[in-house]
Amino acid sequence: MADKAAKVAELTEKFQSSNTVLLTEYRGLTVSELKEFRRSISDHASYAVAKNTLLTIAAKDAGVDQFKGEFIGPSAMVFVHGDPVSVAKSIKEFAKAQPLLVVKSGIMDGARVEAEDIVKLADLESREVLLAKAAGALKASLFKAASTFNAPLSQSARLFGALAEKKN
Repeated sequence: MADKAAKVAELTEKFQSSNTVLLTEYRGLTVSELKEFRRSISDHASYAVAKNTLLTIAAKDAGVDQFKGEFIGPSAMVFVHGDPVSVAKSIKEFAKAQPLLVVKSGIMDGARVEAEDIVKLADLESREVLLAKAAGALKASLFKAASTFNAPLSQSARLFGALAEKKN
């Protein structure tokens, strides 16, 4: 009984501290395949296999009600504590080789997401690439603004230079 309470407390803490939580089904995967999957997401997430009753209690204790009625069959949770795009890419990559891993649904920043949304998320570029593109676009627009502001000054300088030359 103490083991179950400790497991529920651990799962509740993971539900509360994760920015994204994904519900998966792993029916048919071997222990070594699950180990490989855990390793593939370990930089940004953890993978918890637990009994459905414990997951239900932990989700309720954490105030998470988006998974009501979905804890059926062999369920496991991906608790994302890092970049959700990287985790989605890892899941997509792993699922290509092992189609028995199925993402059922999830929660991202408090909002429910479906399996199709996770696939779309996996197709996004990484956070760093998106930030670099945004910075590049911002730099280009600042450069364009600076050249626009400098254009009248340089035209005036050329005009005065031409007038001075004509006067001599």
